Amino acid sequence: MIPQFNRGTSAMQHYVATRPMFIDVEIMNTDIQVVLGDDGPQADSSSIAEGLSILYKEIADTVRKEATTIMAVFPSPNEVMSILVQRVLEQRVTAILDKLLIRPSLASLPPIEEGGLLHYLRVLSVAYDKTKELAKELQSIGCGDLDIEGLTESIYVSHKDEYTEFEHASLRQLYQSKMAELRAEAKQQSESTGSIGRAKGASLNTSPQQLISVTVVTEFVRWNEEAISRCTLLFSQPTTVAANVRSIFACLLDQVSQYLTVGLDGARESLNEAAAMRDRYVIGTSVSRRVAAAAASAAEAAAAAGESSFRSFMIAVQRCASSVAYLQQYFSNTISRLLLPVDGAHPSACEDMGSAVSVVEAAAHKGLLQCIDTVMCEVERLLSSEQKATDYRSPDDGAAPDHRPTNACIRIVAYLSRVLEVAFSALEGLNKQSFLTELGNRLHKGLLNHWQKFTFSPSGGLRLKRDITEYGEFVRSFNAPSIDEKFELLGIMANVFIVAPESLASLFEGTPSIRKDALRFIQLRDDYKTAKIASMLNSIMSE
Repeated sequence: MIPQFNRGTSAMQHYVATRPMFIDVEIMNTDIQVVLGDDGPQADSSSIAEGLSILYKEIADTVRKEATTIMAVFPSPNEVMSILVQRVLEQRVTAILDKLLIRPSLASLPPIEEGGLLHYLRVLSVAYDKTKELAKELQSIGCGDLDIEGLTESIYVSHKDEYTEFEHASLRQLYQSKMAELRAEAKQQSESTGSIGRAKGASLNTSPQQLISVTVVTEFVRWNEEAISRCTLLFSQPTTVAANVRSIFACLLDQVSQYLTVGLDGARESLNEAAAMRDRYVIGTSVSRRVAAAAASAAEAAAAAGESSFRSFMIAVQRCASSVAYLQQYFSNTISRLLLPVDGAHPSACEDMGSAVSVVEAAAHKGLLQCIDTVMCEVERLLSSEQKATDYRSPDDGAAPDHRPTNACIRIVAYLSRVLEVAFSALEGLNKQSFLTELGNRLHKGLLNHWQKFTFSPSGGLRLKRDITEYGEFVRSFNAPSIDEKFELLGIMANVFIVAPESLASLFEGTPSIRKDALRFIQLRDDYKTAKIASMLNSIMSE
């Protein structure tokens, strides 16, 4: 008789509607308790995943038992199974998900202490995953011609439509919370240094660990990796996946770029403070001994601050480089494969990454130039305080000339060796090459300008040559051929103080490239006027 009533459709629907799982209030009330447990809405995603597994297994077992009855009773069991499974998903599963997936307000975010937006996204992810597993299980039991995959997707369509917006907001919330945490830690450490630290200035007492940490960047990447895994779970179309992945990766680029740039700016601030300390100790020449002593003490303190800030900045640059390398590795290992199937997606993401990295490099470049300024200021201070007018003259007492490097040279090479040790280990590739080349050029120029303040005897010329040899041996560690050549030419040029006046012309013939600087330096010979060298130079120039 069943087929006579709407081909049995009414009877089928009535049978399904009267199943206990759809009408027993106690069953429906206990479903959410099984999923959330005693923690209620605050249950974490792993507990919810476990609860859903238990509940969905019970649902699948119930459907499996019903299938046995349906196969025995109904002449069209597939139609009944289609109605049953549809009812399971639309009523029982949806009722659970409506209580489980309460979409937060983006205008008033849930506190990070309560899980923030990330809690909702994690629950969405595990619920979707477990519901897909249930759908596959129900399909294996039998659901007639029901489009169970399409029905499952329709349950989540509103959540998926707004997913990307929520993911971006969650990543922003995590970043802002982390930055607030780091600022609080920095403030606490600054306050713990006490009045001495406040007197010296906060950033000079800020450790490199506070400024930039690779661990923090790896945390950013971990958030992003989790977001990408959700994205690839929720979406399967390559174009949709690529678009979402690129936008999520762009969040990471913004976070890393901003964090590293702020860190570098903080490290640069300590360089600025050290420079301000140097400016304060500059005094005139006509001062009392007490004032001069105080200025010298202040200069030493400024030099120490400069060296400390130099080291801090180099460590910051090193950590930037490690962070960028980690970011690039993440892109290669995780992001690339998701973008490559879609034309243009991979090159566009590469451009995004290049732009983000270039912002960091620009901040690093500014600081590296300040580091060179810091080094050269100390070199100039040592030259001014340690180089004596008698260093390059013949001894007045007739004693044998001193062929050791001058004290100024010894102090400067020791300083450079010490301070640049961290630069050699911190910098790599083009950064290292350009930094050392620029420093080498500045050192060469600074020494040239410095030596023009002195007059040289032949023995003084030999001592100058000894200094140049020391400087030249040190800069060879820069591995910069152009700098090596400049210091080699300096050594040759020093011969203008050593050779007899009548031999000066031969120097220009052998090394014409030194002519311009040598002509200036010849005027610093102590016999320049008495030996009538000026007239000899005129004849050389006229040839």
